[in-house]
Amino acid sequence: MPDKTRLQLYIPKPQARPGEPVNFDGLVVPEAGSVRRPEPLGCEADMRDMPFSLVRVLDEEGHAVGPWAPDLSPDLLRKGLRAMLQTRLFDDKLFRLQRQGKTSFYMKSTGEEAIGAAQSLMLGQGDMCFPTYRVLSWLMARDYPLINLVNQLFSNEKDPLKGRQLPVLYSAREYGFYSLSGNLGSRFGHAVGWAMASAYKNDDKIALGYVGEGTTAEGDFHEALTFAGVYRAPAILCVTNNQWAISTFAGIANPRDTTFAAKAIGYGIPGLRVDGNDFLAVCAATQWAAERAHANLGSTLIEFFTYRAAGHSTSDDPTKYRPVDEPVHWPLGDPIVRLKTHLITIGEWDEARHESLTAELTEEINAAVREGEAVGTLGQSKPPVAEMFEGVFKEPDWRVIEQRKELGA
Repeated sequence: MPDKTRLQLYIPKPQARPGEPVNFDGLVVPEAGSVRRPEPLGCEADMRDMPFSLVRVLDEEGHAVGPWAPDLSPDLLRKGLRAMLQTRLFDDKLFRLQRQGKTSFYMKSTGEEAIGAAQSLMLGQGDMCFPTYRVLSWLMARDYPLINLVNQLFSNEKDPLKGRQLPVLYSAREYGFYSLSGNLGSRFGHAVGWAMASAYKNDDKIALGYVGEGTTAEGDFHEALTFAGVYRAPAILCVTNNQWAISTFAGIANPRDTTFAAKAIGYGIPGLRVDGNDFLAVCAATQWAAERAHANLGSTLIEFFTYRAAGHSTSDDPTKYRPVDEPVHWPLGDPIVRLKTHLITIGEWDEARHESLTAELTEEINAAVREGEAVGTLGQSKPPVAEMFEGVFKEPDWRVIEQRKELGA
């Protein structure tokens, strides 16, 4: 027998660690407008090149170019900008309040605001979003009351969720926002199941589901895609690839020489890879996938290629696992700046109006915080204990009745 080469286990490593220069050399970013747009009602087998490209609309000068450029009104674009900016300002304010001990926990969406805002504006009021915890801009785009967010984060007496969820894990059924879970993969299956139920009832509503790129390595992701492919569930299934799952880089969940969008191929559904920092590209891809779902052609898997600029949460210090200046070198830029530049380029915005909007939104956020603080911040006021028994069953059973008596509630 010939001598055999000893095997070596391959361990993926990020391009750069703290103290090393930022390195995005391996990232291939195609020119805006260069990727083809397949007919949305076409055959999936003819689209299998799409997961290996990157759909982009906005060029470096802020022009919308190429076949994916959507026909959106300036009013809608301004509404998207407002939602994104409001999310950024709200995140900054609540992050500071957490550091002051007024809430126990917070997670910022910095760098990812375009995804939730764009999809919120593209989908119908009856459609249901099954979110991750960085989709706050969905609620901002639908004018969800800021005071409800503040009270939920303060865990006070007027918490709309009555103390039953951790801070940031919002739920707002009337706004198409399904209850959040820290176990992200669980909601992917829920999204597919909800979509299947809609089709079973001959309704016209579709579902939108999110996971982070790390969750694609879990069973929940693959089970959801199996059902989505087999039953042609009318769902848009999104992987937010923001490069980092807490301190673990994306290469641990997927080989470097392929894409997360390519996972769609094995399940017989189309896969799109989209610039997640390009508001117009997110809108266009969502419209494309929604048209396909409404035509009873089933699900689409979209990888939104983006970057988590802030820490994973207030419990995280990203400087421990990546270069401190890595966020500012991200090649796809800041989604708010890019949409603002586009609006200025087409003559529908200017710096003065942007400053005025920033001041207006800052005051609205401060007013909501003052109102919430008057009710109480962390530990100062709590929902009545009796509320733990409400909303559990449609009609309280004997166990709930006995427990209430024991507690004297």
